[in-house]
Amino acid sequence: MLGGDGAPYRSPTPGTFGGYTPMRIYGRLDCPSARRHIAAGHHVPHRVFFADEATAVTAGHRPCARCLPAAYKQGKRQASWARQAVARSR
Repeated sequence: MLGGDGAPYRSPTPGTFGGYTPMRIYGRLDCPSARRHIAAGHHVPHRVFFADEATAVTAGHRPCARCLPAAYKQGKRQASWARQAVARSR
């Protein structure tokens, strides 16, 4: 599994969320998009697991738009607001 600090560690308890490190994305283990990519042979070398959603976010991953649409939309709104605030401060 991957901890909030981004470091891998062994856990006796399986993760509840999966992630794809190149895109810094996380989602449910039954995500149809992730399953499709894994079945095609993609994602597997870069697949990570998280104990919970908070750990995934702390590790710098964003929610998947397909399996976590509400969290994805909320994250998009917050990111948009943050970009606008930075632009106004310049």
